[in-house]
Amino acid sequence: MFWGDHDPLKMIRAVKSLGIRCGHLGFTGAVDFAGLAEVYKKALAEEEFTVTAVFAAYDGESYADIPTVEATVGFIPPATRAARERRTYEVIDMANALGVKIFACHVGFVPDDHNDPVYAPVRDLVRRICDHCAKHGMVFALETGQEPAESLLHFIDDVARPNLKINFDPANLILYGTSEPISALRLVGKHVVSCHAKDGNWPDKSKPGTLGTEMPLGQGSVGMANFVNTLKEIGYTGALTIEREVSLDQDMDDRHQAKLSHVDDIKAAVSLLESLRG
Repeated sequence: MFWGDHDPLKMIRAVKSLGIRCGHLGFTGAVDFAGLAEVYKKALAEEEFTVTAVFAAYDGESYADIPTVEATVGFIPPATRAARERRTYEVIDMANALGVKIFACHVGFVPDDHNDPVYAPVRDLVRRICDHCAKHGMVFALETGQEPAESLLHFIDDVARPNLKINFDPANLILYGTSEPISALRLVGKHVVSCHAKDGNWPDKSKPGTLGTEMPLGQGSVGMANFVNTLKEIGYTGALTIEREVSLDQDMDDRHQAKLSHVDDIKAAVSLLESLRG
């Protein structure tokens, strides 16, 4: 997964240099889409690279800890909801211009209680997003992690839109401490249209509100062999998209050796997934 800007060719070539030929493309709120679709279409065609899903991230979001995520992420904060809805439609339209059929984002912590004053507005917003996607023949894939798998299923049923699907991230379920990922995947499997190959360890129970720790693929608590085998069991045939927080700037100097080590993590992840996919 990589984040888009106004120089896609450099980024796509950096991703390809790691042995990757497709990926998820994310856009933050800072990216102006004016004239950008044609730039991306040309770069993707030139490099023969496929974008399998487009993600949105929103200004003001923070993943510092669970209370901060609850307060800032997705469509939960009322003050930013309308602006983020408008931005979502812009990202969907950009994805459609690129011929990508999956839009995804974090909705945020949707409350289990349907009487919670946050619940109905967020549910109705998700319905509108699904309807906008449907105009383009696209699906809206909810990113997993911030709610248990059972709650996610209940929310999908209540939204009642056939194009509401799931981008399954097994590490997020661990990082937020919400569900064991393999059993969760079996539970929601029929809705999964894309996935992240990411690993992590559970939060420290002695420190409430903290997130778990992201780990290099294969070194965390997901169990990647079991995860890939379970994807096969549920009939998933899509891409295995590595998500690792790292800059791929090719002009890094010695002060960025930590980030360079994460690039090595991605190379190792590619080798691991090649060995597991069969």
